[in-house]
Amino acid sequence: MYERKIPVDLDCPLRLTMSLIDSKWKSCILDELRHRALRPSELHKIFPEATPRVLDLQLKELVEDGLVSKTIYPELPPRSEYAITPLGMTLIPIIDAMIAWGEKNTELFEKKYGKR
Repeated sequence: MYERKIPVDLDCPLRLTMSLIDSKWKSCILDELRHRALRPSELHKIFPEATPRVLDLQLKELVEDGLVSKTIYPELPPRSEYAITPLGMTLIPIIDAMIAWGEKNTELFEKKYGKR
């Protein structure tokens, strides 16, 4: 697991929250899992631009932080699924606010990155 060179400021709630969802894919993963549990291969198809290694590491961190649960089914071949936990669901309003802000400010992104 990734170890931070600079420790997280335990006195700042904003930094603490950001430390849980600060990567490029964690918020996106939580957003997808809000609807239903997904297998790792399904998540890889949803985010083809994310490398499998990065996605797997971020899923592992989300599980370790208690935001996502992993269920491994005892069958052959083995099958696993990821689902958002009740704690992870408490972040959905934050993610929704970020989505709404992004939709409201598309001209900023078009100016920065060009039109689609």
